[in-house]
Amino acid sequence: MIRSMMQVYVKGSVEAAQLYQRAFDAKLISEHQNEDGSYLHAELDIFGQILALSESTEEKNIIGNTMQFCLQFNEDDKELVEKAFRVLEKDAQILFPLGPCFFSSCMVGFIDKFGVNWCLFV
Repeated sequence: MIRSMMQVYVKGSVEAAQLYQRAFDAKLISEHQNEDGSYLHAELDIFGQILALSESTEEKNIIGNTMQFCLQFNEDDKELVEKAFRVLEKDAQILFPLGPCFFSSCMVGFIDKFGVNWCLFV
């Protein structure tokens, strides 16, 4: 296998990519646009992990409960979890508030405004 990546289909793919770049200090490493300027396919490098984004062709976003993107950071990188959450929390549905849990001293679970289910923890 050459690599694995997380793929997300959202309405507002360009806005989502920009938001995720701010949240995770991610770098846009590849982009292919549709005629309307949205992303046919874009890839962000998030701390060495690839998040691929594409514009959803569905009428509305479908928010599922079968997938969650979990990003585990080093124990001393608590500020990265906090920063990402601060950027993404607007219009998010909080599933588990930022704080300690049984497996982490700093964890947060939420569905962002694009319908992506995240779990960030150290």
